[in-house]
Amino acid sequence: MYLTPTITAIHVEDYMLPCLNKQLLGVDCPGCGLQRSVNLLLHGEFLAAFQMYPAIYTIIPLFALVICDKVLNVKVNNFLISGLGIATVALILINYIFKFIH
Repeated sequence: MYLTPTITAIHVEDYMLPCLNKQLLGVDCPGCGLQRSVNLLLHGEFLAAFQMYPAIYTIIPLFALVICDKVLNVKVNNFLISGLGIATVALILINYIFKFIH
């Protein structure tokens, strides 16, 4: 009797949270698309991830820098964190407004 190892893949789609704003009010929230964008990034679909949620490419380095600065005590320039934070908020708002226009 041979035992063959089985690899069970964890599917991120099974753990995605629904948007309560969209369910209750019928309108997308500014964060709609973030989970799907991360899922697309994990599958190597970089352009599709950007199209789903453009701020994903500023959120990831922002979180990495904040974790390095606050948790790992690596000195990071606060100007860089502030700039990425402003760029992230701007991209989120522009994307949110663009969703309503189209």
